Amino acid sequence: MKPPGLSALLGLTVVGVLLLLALVTAAMPWVMPSEGDVAQRAAAVGIFAVSYLALAIGKVPGLSIDRAGIALVGACLMVASGVMSLPDAYQAIDFNTITLLLGMMIVVANLRLSGFFALANAWVARHAHHPLPLLSGIVVVTGLFSAFLVNDAICLVMAPLVVELTIALDRNPVPYLLAVAMASNVGSTATITGNPQNMMIGSFSQIPYAHFAAVLTPVTLVGLLLTIGLLALLHWSELRGGSLHAKLPRLRVNRVLLVRSVLATIAVVGLFFAGQPPAKAAIVVGALLLLTRRVKSARVYAEIDWSLLLMFAGLFIIVAGAEHALLTPQLIDRVAQLHLSTVPVLTGITAVLSNLVSNVPAVLLLKPFVTALPDHDRAWLVIAMASTLAGNFTVLGSVANLIVVEKAARRGVVISFWDYFRVGAPLTVLTLACGTLWLMWR
Repeated sequence: MKPPGLSALLGLTVVGVLLLLALVTAAMPWVMPSEGDVAQRAAAVGIFAVSYLALAIGKVPGLSIDRAGIALVGACLMVASGVMSLPDAYQAIDFNTITLLLGMMIVVANLRLSGFFALANAWVARHAHHPLPLLSGIVVVTGLFSAFLVNDAICLVMAPLVVELTIALDRNPVPYLLAVAMASNVGSTATITGNPQNMMIGSFSQIPYAHFAAVLTPVTLVGLLLTIGLLALLHWSELRGGSLHAKLPRLRVNRVLLVRSVLATIAVVGLFFAGQPPAKAAIVVGALLLLTRRVKSARVYAEIDWSLLLMFAGLFIIVAGAEHALLTPQLIDRVAQLHLSTVPVLTGITAVLSNLVSNVPAVLLLKPFVTALPDHDRAWLVIAMASTLAGNFTVLGSVANLIVVEKAARRGVVISFWDYFRVGAPLTVLTLACGTLWLMWR
């Protein structure tokens, strides 16, 4: 076995110190009762800081653990150290968000298994006879689906289809794959069900689904146009090519499942706009889709990102533990001096945090400070807009980006950091500026 390197030794040392700190903190109430609160605050700071650093990096050097495992370990250490009791940890988990995400994953899984996304992809290919219309079609389709069906799941489905399509058309897949990643982020801004952080915001804020969509859809539409424009400008040599002709592979479509899945999708979106609680509507419709003879339930379960659900549960507990031990009126007053009620300031802070620790943790970090703001709804809408659009800044900015890069790499297509950044950075700046101006004007 290869000996661990310096980074691995450092990672293992930090983990060992953190475990020792949690153990000492847990024993402190019996050994030195008067110092118990101080020890708990120290443990909360250590667990919170190390967990968020590891989540931002995506791993712990020297260990084979992913983000879901990091979140679970951090949550367990919060409980083991006595920062939170087990009942408090259960209460910290926002099951509305977990339930909504699970329900939407079941709906998307049925759509994919039915062949719906392959049909949509083939339709775009048949009607786009030149590279620019093809790119535009991919942006529009990805953005539309991402607005309602969780952008991470859409990227899982669309990226392989776009690789196969562009190779069959003898085109460079990179700009079209960038279109998938960036359009999924921009499109998901529009609604509560567009991405995981919006789901959390919808649960925290209780903003009606229709109102959320009415406010942020204009930002999304402008963002999709900017996505097409920047990709066309920076990849003009690829997109100025001649007509496209390709023999598309025969599609496998389960027609009965396709009809059921499309009707279920229309029903769940209709229930959202009708004012039904999104979590209730999604899980009920998702559960009813499991009542079928066409597809075994195990195939649907295999499509669900269980590790994402686990990561969310752990994050809720980690942040709640830090709030419990560290959030004081003095800290809230200091943060209030940053003028978070001002749209440009809140946009900037949210965008920076989203690129430092990722968008979902950023939303959880900002949550306790939003309650102190005079206009909660506007603040939450600003955070939803900024945390989502900021995901386009670098390839590491969102899980959707990483999914596209990983799926492309499996098929031999390399998307470098620079390939993404030279389009994503200006797109992020332009879309954030448009979103900020729109929310200031409203």
